[in-house]
Amino acid sequence: MTKYSFVLFHREAAPFMEHLQTLGLMDITRRDKAIDSRSKELYDLMTRYDNAILNLNTLLKDKELRKKNKGRIEVETGALLSLTEEKTRLKGELEKTLADLKAELREAHKWGEFSRNDLERLGALGYNLHFYQCNKKLFKEQWEAEYNLAILNRQESSIYFIILENDGPEYRFPLAEAKFPERPASMIEEEIGQTEKKMEQNCSELLALGEYTGELARQRETVAEEFDLYMAKASADKEAEETISIFEGFAPTEDDRKIEEFLKGENAYYIKEAAKEEDNPPVQLKNNFYSRLFEPIGELYMLPRYGEHDLTPYFAPFYMLFFGLCLGDMGYGLVLLIAGIIAAYKVPEYKGYAKLVAWLGFGSIVMPLLSGTFFGGKIADMFNLPEDVKGLFFNDMQMFWFAIIFGLVQIVFARILNAIFAIRDKGLLAGLHNIGWAILIAWGAVWYASTQVPFDYPAFVNYAGWAGLALIIIFTSDNRNIFVKLFKGVAALYDITGVFGDMLSYIRLFGLGTTGGILGLVVNSVASQLGAVPYVGWLFMGIMLIVGHIFVLFISALGAFVHPMRLTFVEFYKNTGFDGGGRAYNPLKKR
Repeated sequence: MTKYSFVLFHREAAPFMEHLQTLGLMDITRRDKAIDSRSKELYDLMTRYDNAILNLNTLLKDKELRKKNKGRIEVETGALLSLTEEKTRLKGELEKTLADLKAELREAHKWGEFSRNDLERLGALGYNLHFYQCNKKLFKEQWEAEYNLAILNRQESSIYFIILENDGPEYRFPLAEAKFPERPASMIEEEIGQTEKKMEQNCSELLALGEYTGELARQRETVAEEFDLYMAKASADKEAEETISIFEGFAPTEDDRKIEEFLKGENAYYIKEAAKEEDNPPVQLKNNFYSRLFEPIGELYMLPRYGEHDLTPYFAPFYMLFFGLCLGDMGYGLVLLIAGIIAAYKVPEYKGYAKLVAWLGFGSIVMPLLSGTFFGGKIADMFNLPEDVKGLFFNDMQMFWFAIIFGLVQIVFARILNAIFAIRDKGLLAGLHNIGWAILIAWGAVWYASTQVPFDYPAFVNYAGWAGLALIIIFTSDNRNIFVKLFKGVAALYDITGVFGDMLSYIRLFGLGTTGGILGLVVNSVASQLGAVPYVGWLFMGIMLIVGHIFVLFISALGAFVHPMRLTFVEFYKNTGFDGGGRAYNPLKKR
């Protein structure tokens, strides 16, 4: 990145920023949050546009409602947002009112039709009214003889009745009184009808406004451009009693010539220099056709800080192969490979993601080939292969150890990368302790393997292990005091527990792959049993195979996506010494 420092008269800053926006190459140092009432106003306005567009698009997706659209509605573009918000607010209020009315109607129906005036006249005659709801099985017929009781309504399981009490002896009844509705069902139904007409009219107007979503989006982008420009201007430091504006911008170094040609026509004084880490410049990743596909995965964690090495090219092959180990089935890998290739041609706007899926599918063909798993079955069992060929496929225990060994390879690779980066940036001595760790981990793996499967290895391997240990103790600290230096080196050996924990984390590669294979085997087993059904067994078996394997594919792919990501961001990034914290390159430009 190249850093540009601009000095302009304050009144010239605004038109200069607008010209920079048309250039679309300069990332202006700006604040991420609203800094004053104007920026907050613009941000809130963008949010209002987003909500309005979202509400209209949601409404337009409802095919039944779209049939009720009765035509266009004429509205001035300046009033489009406020009218959409008003109609949306009214829609919410009417929906709530209708829900309340329907709940009230359900309660009123229980008591049958009645007249409120009649009830009031009874009260005027001196009667106290008591309303009850009772289960039919608990209703006693003698109550009608003992009390002045009238049944208002009978339903399948309940009886609703009223008791008229005059000023006689103390009134008692064995049931608790029920809540009586304020008005009869007929009045509520009438209001529901009126509310539904209002809703239908309002929905029709909203659907008509849906034709203006493109205009709303255009207005929103205009506000977004104004907001972006305002935030860039607001980042300028104002000096000399606000008559001069000073601000910074960053652009890719390969675009220097374009920017210099642009600046020749501008009345601006600027200083051009190479960006430094302390300037906190933005980060623009540059990878080849393969590694670029894995950039979205790395961005889920964080970008490298400026000047830090991008790890995408280094974790991409591991991630692809780890995904294949976790998916654990060549058949599923073949499906992903074909789906990714088709999507890359049929959906060009998602071409990058489709290619990523295709490469992950390729990895899911290569790695499960070790165990020979294909749609839940074992190739060694499906075909009549020679015994020496069958012996090439790994059993479960071999896959278990392969996952751990593969993890150790990544850890050693990460330590070597850490050493190379340190030597390149800080000198030879800065990377020697990580070289020591790489040697010690490799020696420890060879030594342990020799205890499990006895074999002879050259004597110099042991000397290499001692050399690695010495590199760790001597070069972990750069303190000039020899005793402090050695103490910190010995203390650093405690990190071997972390290496052991990292190694165990890779067992998940074996566990997930084995689980996916077992689930596929269960689908095949159930399908074969369904195939035994007379006449239609073949149909049931086909449905089970298709639906079952699709389900297992989605479940396995989810785990295969998440867990290698965890191994990358925790084990691999930690052992490479990755810090991160960079911000993405976001040039000021017209949308």
